[in-house]
Amino acid sequence: MTHSVLYEKPAYYLTDGGLETTLIFENEIDLPLFAAFPLIETPQGQETLRAYFEQYIEIARSAGCGFVLESATWRSSPDWGKQLDCDGDRLNDVNQRHIELLRGLRDTHASARLPMIISGCVGPRGDGYNPGQVMTHAEATAYHAQQIQSFAQAGVDMISAITMTNTPEALGIVTAARAANVPCVISFTVETDGHLPTGQSLADAIAAVDQETNAYPSYYMINCAHPTHFAHRIEAGAGWTSRIGGIRANASCKSHAELDEAETLDRGCPHDLGAAYADLARQFPNLRVLGGCCGTDKAHIQAIAKSVVSGELVPT
Repeated sequence: MTHSVLYEKPAYYLTDGGLETTLIFENEIDLPLFAAFPLIETPQGQETLRAYFEQYIEIARSAGCGFVLESATWRSSPDWGKQLDCDGDRLNDVNQRHIELLRGLRDTHASARLPMIISGCVGPRGDGYNPGQVMTHAEATAYHAQQIQSFAQAGVDMISAITMTNTPEALGIVTAARAANVPCVISFTVETDGHLPTGQSLADAIAAVDQETNAYPSYYMINCAHPTHFAHRIEAGAGWTSRIGGIRANASCKSHAELDEAETLDRGCPHDLGAAYADLARQFPNLRVLGGCCGTDKAHIQAIAKSVVSGELVPT
């Protein structure tokens, strides 16, 4: 992988599941605008985040995996922060405090057998399902530079752009990351047809970003989609498949539109999701990071670890 920040051993790294859906449906915490970042501003919120991550760290320890600590900052960019009365210096402070919390978790739990990587999570300027008005490359660079610079100053190992719906925004994030001298990961989301919400294929999106940035991203991920939405688009031996280093799939097979309209959480089946990840691991030769997105929790990550890392049959 280009500019890799992952250690050669262990073979796999786990990360967490669906942070926001877990906090809303399991912890019964109200998250306006689906934003978890304000939790860092209260002692109770900080403890909630620590407890959330520690349950996944324990799964990684038991499985003999590394762990990617992904900050709860998917919404803490300027436009979203402003809607929640958090901008300027306060937003910068919030982003850096999230990284400090993850550093504390790493200091407490990391070991030679459990290496941990701290990632600053960057979300889309618009909706994670709908690209809306697509920015230019330059506009995206300017928009995301503030958050990425905050993460770089806080000493992250990398930044991960999660739920990217279009290539110009992905390009802007890569450019901003390069300017801040921090490695980056780009994670695209796809619709049920396996294409980005703009209609572009994963293969073309990855090729476009790599061509424009001299393959600067350490690797690419796919998130916020069920494996059935993109597995049928994987061509054995296709060059783009070697650039996929992580999967953070949804628990549900429903489309983005159906999930938007749902009033209850669809957890899908952890057993089936684990089995699907095992198939994906055979199709993506450099798949190293395993986690979840909407609707997934510790049961899903345990099933994925059992299926992919241990090679065991996932219990029904």
